Amino acid sequence: MVKRRWWVNRIEDAWRSRTVVWLRGVRRVGKTSLALSLSNVEYFDCELPRVRRAMEDPEAFLEGLRGKRVVFDEVHRLANPSELLKIAADHFPTTRVLATGSSTLGASRRFRDTLTGRKRDLWLTPMIHRDLIDFDAPDLAHRLLHGGLPPFFLAKDPPEPDFQEWMDSYWARDVQELFRLQRRASFQRFVELLLAQSGGIFEATRFAAPCEVSRTTITNYLAVLEATSVALVLRPFSSRRANEIVAAPKVYGFDTGFVCAYRGWTKLRPEDLGRLWEHYVLNEMSARVPMAELRYWRDKQGHEIDIVWTPRGRGPVAIECKWTARDFEPVGLLAFARAYPKTEILVVAPDARPAFTREISGVRVRALTLEALVERVEAGKR
Repeated sequence: MVKRRWWVNRIEDAWRSRTVVWLRGVRRVGKTSLALSLSNVEYFDCELPRVRRAMEDPEAFLEGLRGKRVVFDEVHRLANPSELLKIAADHFPTTRVLATGSSTLGASRRFRDTLTGRKRDLWLTPMIHRDLIDFDAPDLAHRLLHGGLPPFFLAKDPPEPDFQEWMDSYWARDVQELFRLQRRASFQRFVELLLAQSGGIFEATRFAAPCEVSRTTITNYLAVLEATSVALVLRPFSSRRANEIVAAPKVYGFDTGFVCAYRGWTKLRPEDLGRLWEHYVLNEMSARVPMAELRYWRDKQGHEIDIVWTPRGRGPVAIECKWTARDFEPVGLLAFARAYPKTEILVVAPDARPAFTREISGVRVRALTLEALVERVEAGKR
């Protein structure tokens, strides 16, 4: 079993501030393996009927675990998972609980209480750069093509049948159990189209006709995908200037492997790498800062910034994602800098080593690697 050290440290840090940690992530992203890699934990698989029966009296069950470190895997399978976690948080302060599930707590009807103020939330994203080091497999192109779900990443060739099997399981075990949607064919068609068009500006009406549902239903579908982390939604960054996009979000598929699969890519061309690199940088940033701090910017003349990071108490940071640092078009960056002159302008590229700064029309543009960007993000959080 590979120990994903960065994520283990995140859980240990979270336990220092709250006794209950909610670990969410898509199916097969590695929640169970990560939980089992923790030291000195007792593990309970809530998908097993005998485990669910043992938890029917939550207080008595937790009494036997006082002072221990406990994992409740797939806790949403319980009839009332909120009750168990709330009792643990309120009445067993020496017990550390890691509960896993596929969605945010507030999204599912199974959770009658979202445990506000009682828990820490942790989103296990597909593999980040630190995971590649732990897996001793630093081939970035392989990660982009196969994706960041560990079983898919470790496969010798892109496991095409597994992508559809994953989608079938996602519908049956996540969407149906948590949200009870109807019209499977329409929902899966929407997911396929969304993945194939990943990274584009989202307009619900464009999906309604091909999926044979209403615009409102498409909006509801997107909310389900966002709640289960299958879609990453970037809202526009705007001060509501007349020439800025202020409402339409950009929507990304959760994993580059699925994006490749639904675009029909089995090998990557040079022009594909830049599109997938943008997804990869977003995945890395979303593992480290709240999604609410990540935006994109676009004006009505078509100038665009891939990611605008808006850390609390600081000015915005404009991030352009480029596969080659010395070959980028600065027009969008300059337009954003004119609109927001106090912003920091960054170009993130795999080959920006060493980092360098260029001045273009009076605007300072800093080019750096993703690892260097991560160091700056982590330093800013301290």
